[in-house]
Amino acid sequence: MSPLQIRSALPSDEAAWLRLWQGYCVSCGVSLAPEVSQRTWKRILDPDSAVMCIVAEVDGQVYGFANCVVHENTWEAQPVCHLEDLFVLPSARGHGIGAALIEWLRNAMRAEGWAQLYWTAPPDDTAARALYDRFAQADGFVRYVVRPAAANPA
Repeated sequence: MSPLQIRSALPSDEAAWLRLWQGYCVSCGVSLAPEVSQRTWKRILDPDSAVMCIVAEVDGQVYGFANCVVHENTWEAQPVCHLEDLFVLPSARGHGIGAALIEWLRNAMRAEGWAQLYWTAPPDDTAARALYDRFAQADGFVRYVVRPAAANPA
């Protein structure tokens, strides 16, 4: 078997990414409209977009991905990287793929001069948190999300 390769997503990865993306969405209990997924993929490939994706490949098959957004931050002079989505095919877990994706991003942080790499995790996802705890400790912040209110009936 060939070694694990972590690399930027390519246009030819679309079908593999979409299968993994759909698996990720199911695991998160989220159902996205197809146009949202299409737009996400389009932004991943757009060199002018802040959205990026790296994939984990062995023998020509993609087993995992990390979707990130590199953005400015009011508390830092350099950009920061938000690891928004990390997913490894369930049958491939336990082989260091998730750790390799995070390690690639840590190396990119140093090479690109990002002030930080950060992510969030559900408090009850003990498997993911066991991986994440190898890289950093949770900072104790609680996330709040505000969405537009549903239209009021007339």
